[in-house]
Amino acid sequence: VQLRESGGGWVQAGGSLRLTCVASGDTICTSSWGWYRQAPGKEREWVATITGDGATDYADSVKGRSTISRDTAKITLFLEMNSLKPEDTAVYYCNAYHEAGLCHADAIEYWGKGTLVAVPS
Repeated sequence: VQLRESGGGWVQAGGSLRLTCVASGDTICTSSWGWYRQAPGKEREWVATITGDGATDYADSVKGRSTISRDTAKITLFLEMNSLKPEDTAVYYCNAYHEAGLCHADAIEYWGKGTLVAVPS
């Protein structure tokens, strides 16, 4: 699976943006899709997940001001974020998760190269 993120940039505090992740390859084996982020000097952290049946979940830090969605026809994943804060500054990564037993013996995760979101204070 190949993943390519876009939509990052500089956004004023309080603003909004929508990140996009276009997927290609063996996406039929993907059981869930997610967004992660890594702030400068910090470890990568989970942001949001959407499963194959459309169930969503969010980290507490973005819950209530973020929406993860997907266009199954175009195999595209989105993350809309509102009320952005300086602490949202990070490189945002798209993730595709293949659980063990569906298409592979072991679970496999795929990652994009990321897109930078900067919210200056």
